[in-house]
Amino acid sequence: MIFYVVSKKVMISAGEASGELYGAMLSREVKKLWPDIQIFGIGGPQMESEGVDLIARISGVIGFTEAVRHLGEIRRIFKKAKEALINKKPDILILIDYPDFNMALAKKAKAAKIPILYYVSPQVWAWRSGRVKKLASLVNKVAVIFPFEVECYKGSGLQCEFVGHPIAETINITKTKEELKRDLGIDPHKPVISLLPGSRPVELQRHLPLIREVAAKIHEELPGFQIVFPLAKGAELNEELMDYITVFKNRTREAVACSEVIAVASGTVTLEAALLGAPMVVFYKLSPVTFYLVKLLVKNRFAALVNLLSGKEIVVELLQKDANPAGIFSELKRILKDRTYRNNMISNLNRIGETLKDKRPSVRVASMIGEIAGWNNAST
Repeated sequence: MIFYVVSKKVMISAGEASGELYGAMLSREVKKLWPDIQIFGIGGPQMESEGVDLIARISGVIGFTEAVRHLGEIRRIFKKAKEALINKKPDILILIDYPDFNMALAKKAKAAKIPILYYVSPQVWAWRSGRVKKLASLVNKVAVIFPFEVECYKGSGLQCEFVGHPIAETINITKTKEELKRDLGIDPHKPVISLLPGSRPVELQRHLPLIREVAAKIHEELPGFQIVFPLAKGAELNEELMDYITVFKNRTREAVACSEVIAVASGTVTLEAALLGAPMVVFYKLSPVTFYLVKLLVKNRFAALVNLLSGKEIVVELLQKDANPAGIFSELKRILKDRTYRNNMISNLNRIGETLKDKRPSVRVASMIGEIAGWNNAST
């Protein structure tokens, strides 16, 4: 008699660049636990490099204002995802962020009786809190990355666990500022100010004129500083910048870590900056219509992730008309000149790091997969 060992199978759906990174990190840990496992799904090159068989590739970030233009692509990818659920029949489906797409996919998985783990859950704490009830009817467990999210799921009947933010796992800068500057090829003895306008094309388009003016003010009034422009992975700069601005690609973390202060577009990079202890001013501009809708629908007091995590304004947020060169430059100077203000900000940023430093979300979520699929105590 011949016995066949059925391979364990995991499907991951990650629709955006940050989720794709988390999917890659998770895949690495899953393969440590079950080396012969089959992992397939939706993602990009980072997941592919970790041995994930991509059934569909999302090459760029599809944001709120871009969804309509990409509707045809989204539908094609969703069709492939449905076919994979039916034909490949994974033992478990892992959903990472990207809520509208992934919650629709969860319905198909539920109908196919495939267990579901949602990692980096929808932002029900910000808007559309009614999705908690819908999630509870679809998924087996939610792994959340912010401690305040747990409260959102209380009373829903849905298992929820705070696992920590995966970005914290990637922070491994140990060099001094001088060493980092040498690695970057800039003057190790001159202080640095980094300007980060965002990674999405629409962010670059909207923020670049603002950043150019801020840089001009720094160059004129703070000539002893080096001005650094770290360009995120995949982002493209379509115009020349002044010669006193140094542009780096794929070196954002090193640039932030060696900076005395940064001006940064609101996003996950603010959390990275906090974990690196970099004081900052946060800015952001939206189209007037989108900003109106956000104000109408989103219930948060703050836009910056570091302020949300702290429950108070520890860094200044300059949004819409307040996001202007004079306002940003004034706050940069205050952080540099007011030692008490600066130290208090750094202390508050360090507290955020303390809540995340002992967590290893990729390891924990990999173990959750085994728990939900019933593999952790299985002999095969």
